[in-house]
Amino acid sequence: PQMLDYGFLGALDWVVVEASEVTRDGRVYLTTAGGLTPTLLRHARHVIIEVNRFHPPRLSELHDIVVLPRPPHRGPIPIHEPLSRIGTPFATVDPSRVVAIVEHDEKDGVDAFDAPNDVSSRIARHVAEFLAAERAAGRLPIESLPLQAGVGNLSNAVLLALGEHPDIPPFSMFTEVLQDSQAALLESGRLTGDSTCALMFSDPVMARMLGSLDRYASRLVIRPQELSNNPGVIRRLGVVAINTVLEFDLAGCANSTHVCGTQMMNGIGGSGDFVRNSAMSILMAPSVAKGGAVSAVVPMCSHIDHTEHSIQVFVTEQGLADLRGLGPTDRARVIIDRCAHPDYRDYLRNYIESCPAGHIRQDLSRAFDLHRAYQQTGSMKSALPR
Repeated sequence: PQMLDYGFLGALDWVVVEASEVTRDGRVYLTTAGGLTPTLLRHARHVIIEVNRFHPPRLSELHDIVVLPRPPHRGPIPIHEPLSRIGTPFATVDPSRVVAIVEHDEKDGVDAFDAPNDVSSRIARHVAEFLAAERAAGRLPIESLPLQAGVGNLSNAVLLALGEHPDIPPFSMFTEVLQDSQAALLESGRLTGDSTCALMFSDPVMARMLGSLDRYASRLVIRPQELSNNPGVIRRLGVVAINTVLEFDLAGCANSTHVCGTQMMNGIGGSGDFVRNSAMSILMAPSVAKGGAVSAVVPMCSHIDHTEHSIQVFVTEQGLADLRGLGPTDRARVIIDRCAHPDYRDYLRNYIESCPAGHIRQDLSRAFDLHRAYQQTGSMKSALPR
């Protein structure tokens, strides 16, 4: 939003936004997302508003909309707990810029997530047991530190596991997207409240939640991205961030977006905001992909979205690597021992032990051998000694 506001992205000619209602004086009542919409409405020369009658106007009760002024005229953001409300339930637009209003009643069309499989269930169990142990040790009061979780089947499985763990009390969330698992946790009472940027429920869950707004409106807040992902708020609240990555390396860096450093698999979304600023950052991935042909643990990431300075914990179905307080060499060994798939451990141990001595052990002549092998043969295993 700030880059758009400063004009770094150029002029914005057209924008299409979804609303549950719009008034003649320019109030736009949004539906299931805040996102960039308030900023887009300020800058677009021409605005088309979709009024989606599937979403009831009461969704405005969930929204808390503020457009932040430019620095240095920006005071502290008074969000002191996930359900703090500081703005209005509507965005605004100059009515003269609205060139069309289109009405429809279509559902969002979000597919349901897959049921947890063995790998995601094992990862989820490692995360839940770690957080329960941290709470028992007095280091991580889950009942007062809100959680954040990324989007997808793996994050869905982790949240379900947290909700079922007997040693984890009811908790709140300060996150970017709500998905089906959070709806189940709200319904069971395990999730006490949730601040988000968007609702991404599958159609059956969305219909159920919209039919129960009396029950949930006071426990949900939808914010613009500038608030849901604000570094100062994330740090103040002490958010515990749990996100998924494609690969991570022996230095403790992670790649969440690009396969072999070139082909985008996912957008980075807001994960960087939470990884950098959370009280605890947990990154997770299956230890292998494509039937074992790809290792998630590599000597050096082919693309880096998150650095070792921001990450405390890596998790795969093999185990959990707590990196806090470890120097570079010990960090690499713990990652290999706890997270790497057995098929790749000997290769990775040999790599780190044979690297030239340095502050960080790395051999630039061999650091991408696994990635090259995958590109050439379709399997990283072709780089392993026979």
